[in-house]
Amino acid sequence: MRIPSLLYGKWRCQRQPVCLEMRSCDLGCIRYVSKILLTFNTVCGTVYVVHDMAHSSNPVDRFENLRLELRRGCLVLAVMSELRSEQYGYTLRKALAEHGMAIDEGTLYPLLRRLEAQGLLVSEWREEEKRNKRFYRLSHDGKLILKQLLAEWQSINASIGKIL
Repeated sequence: MRIPSLLYGKWRCQRQPVCLEMRSCDLGCIRYVSKILLTFNTVCGTVYVVHDMAHSSNPVDRFENLRLELRRGCLVLAVMSELRSEQYGYTLRKALAEHGMAIDEGTLYPLLRRLEAQGLLVSEWREEEKRNKRFYRLSHDGKLILKQLLAEWQSINASIGKIL
């Protein structure tokens, strides 16, 4: 029997364990980096749980999953828009919350690190109020990408408006 490897998009034999390196996703869902050994049972169990969650019969669970998926797509745009002016993490979280986009630290900081690694943000440590704080702002490339994302957002928003 052969099983799919979800991360590589290839088929692997059940007798051959798959060694994967887990990394943080955009939203901090996986908060550790480690090597694990996946066996046939682990992969089948994981596929079953994911399938079960995706096909939940509970309408509240289905709505919540879809709401979170929709929200994830908007977070990058919201964070980048707020970082047109320099801010540190706490003030960024407050500003987003004031605009109805509350975000927890476990989601925000991995997102900021990922955007910085992609060259869309720059950051620097500074002392303020006797504490070291890391200030973030859009890079030059970040400003260009934000402009493109905003145009795409407006186009999608107009299309959805017509559909609705």
